[in-house]
Amino acid sequence: MAITITDGISPTFSSASTRASNLHCCFWNSTQRLTSRKFGIDVKLKATVNPYSYTDEVRPEERKSLTDFLVEAGDFVRSDGGDSGPPRWFSPLECGARAPGSPLLLYLPGIDGTGLGLIRQHKRLGEIFDIWCLHFPVKDRTPARDLVKLIEKTVRSEHYHFPNRPIYIVGESIGASLALDVAASNPDIDLVLILANPVTRFNNFMLQPLLGLLEILPDEVPSLITENFVFNQEMFETMLNETDAVKMGRGLLGDFFATSSNLPTLIRIFPKDTLLWKLQLLKSASASVNSQMDTVNAQTLILLSGRDQWLMNKEDIERLRGALPRCEVRELENNGQFLFLEDGVDLVTIIKRAYYYRRGKSLDYISDYILPTPFEFKEYEESQRLLTAVTSPVFLSTLNNGAVVRSLAGIPSEGPVLYVGNHMLLGMELHAIALHFLKERNILLRGLAHPLMFTKKFGSKLPDMQLYDLFRIIGAVPVSGMNFYKLLRSKAHVALYPGGVREALHRKGEEYKLFWPEHSEFVRIASKFGAKIIPYGAVGEDDLCEMVLDYNDQMKIPLLKNLIEEITQDSVNLRNDEEGELGKQDLHVPGIVPKIPGRFYVYFGKPIETEGREKELNNKEKAHEVYLEVKSEVERCMTYLKMKRETDPYRNILPRSLYYLSHGFSSQIPTFDLRNH
Repeated sequence: MAITITDGISPTFSSASTRASNLHCCFWNSTQRLTSRKFGIDVKLKATVNPYSYTDEVRPEERKSLTDFLVEAGDFVRSDGGDSGPPRWFSPLECGARAPGSPLLLYLPGIDGTGLGLIRQHKRLGEIFDIWCLHFPVKDRTPARDLVKLIEKTVRSEHYHFPNRPIYIVGESIGASLALDVAASNPDIDLVLILANPVTRFNNFMLQPLLGLLEILPDEVPSLITENFVFNQEMFETMLNETDAVKMGRGLLGDFFATSSNLPTLIRIFPKDTLLWKLQLLKSASASVNSQMDTVNAQTLILLSGRDQWLMNKEDIERLRGALPRCEVRELENNGQFLFLEDGVDLVTIIKRAYYYRRGKSLDYISDYILPTPFEFKEYEESQRLLTAVTSPVFLSTLNNGAVVRSLAGIPSEGPVLYVGNHMLLGMELHAIALHFLKERNILLRGLAHPLMFTKKFGSKLPDMQLYDLFRIIGAVPVSGMNFYKLLRSKAHVALYPGGVREALHRKGEEYKLFWPEHSEFVRIASKFGAKIIPYGAVGEDDLCEMVLDYNDQMKIPLLKNLIEEITQDSVNLRNDEEGELGKQDLHVPGIVPKIPGRFYVYFGKPIETEGREKELNNKEKAHEVYLEVKSEVERCMTYLKMKRETDPYRNILPRSLYYLSHGFSSQIPTFDLRNH
């Protein structure tokens, strides 16, 4: 393994390290040269390949395997006893190609101590972080307090050189306890903790008997095992099946021991005296954390395995969640104790979904956002595949000459562009639109969303943050005047819904009714940047479901009424200044029953130009005229779609299913005739 180790504060880096010039360049630079006679002889056009158009063959990036971990761990822990000396930092060479301004990420290992626990994550993490990993030599016996001082020294040095940049600390088991200890001692330093299965209370039920057993176990036992016994896959599986080993971690733990070739490496990593010391270290580190937990001020993301938990329990996590003021807990139900070494766990994707990546003192939803990779987009697309298949959305747009086409050809390529439309029930149109923009036009649509998708207080009955992961990975932004301004300034494509919560959670009989405020500032702000405003309408919810229990019905039921009032109080009311229906922002889940599915239709009208009109539209009356024009156009788009869908022979799912069977599931299903628009 090509790693340079140093005993100093920081690691030594390879001169071959390269730096990415822009976080977004990875997926946008696929270009090819085309020759077109249409534009004259020998004229060459530069065409950008859309990485999101064809994702069927996209696979996750190839990463190192568990075997690589064991091989490289073996290089660290040499059989000749060479793995000695104090703890030290190293930086894996595959982490070299990072973007400018990337924050520092310190990795504190778990009970193995090798520092290689992120080996499957190095490549992707190295694109957005400056990574240093801490290595504990097998023979090292540095006390927990001295380890904390070593980490603090590095943290304070980095903070001194880059005071406005956060420092990330990723820790597993022992490393998580050390990370919390460092955070408790340095509440004034901007730290972001990512803790995988943290152990903050010594689990006496499991670990105390193990300590007692290790203390009486002869030192020669490990070597006798490797010399006199050969373990094979079948034998180990039999052992697992015939014992209660599942409680001690099947899955990946089984992979560790499943071949005799791995056993010598594991014995060298965990000789009896070292394992005994690590458990004592875990005990002292967790005790230290518990004594000063109330001083931790770091932003914290806890990753909790859904199975194979034998070092901790969920009660400990709930206690930890309540003690930390800025903490989010995410459970990975299908993964075991060694999270970062398992298939399907991508730490970068987790960080992006949680909106935990930032390069400054506070999160900038615009500049800190990282585009989804083609594989992340594929996962997003697959999560919407059923809804897409059931509703077969039809997208219409308007060309400059007024012609309506069935595509997004009428959507401008360059921003800033502001899309203003209506909300269907529960905002069910959002995913379909965002997905289609990327897939057809390679345009990221930044939707302004309710703040409840981004923050949640401890103990609140609001939905879990993971419910909104798909909105965040695709670029949703908390609605605010500042975010709106910064998006347009960055020439983004922005989706705005003036009807907000009241429109998305409408009552019975209010389908396609707009609940817009009397006045709005979005026209004046758009004119400052010369943004095009594109009104659009979406219909189809009434063909998918029927509302049977709306807000008015639920408020008559005491239990539901109390729940609605509680979760509404926990959220942000964006319309405190509005009276009447517009001010009713109560959060609830409408009771609906499904129908035989119809079809979704989305129609983008002709763009309204604001470029060169800043002075004109700075006048409130003139801006209000454009606002009313936008509202009228949205209503016209909805009326047009409701009328034209009556002539769509494939509005119902049954004829669409027959069309799929006869033409293939990848074919585009026809819709109503556009010639008489």
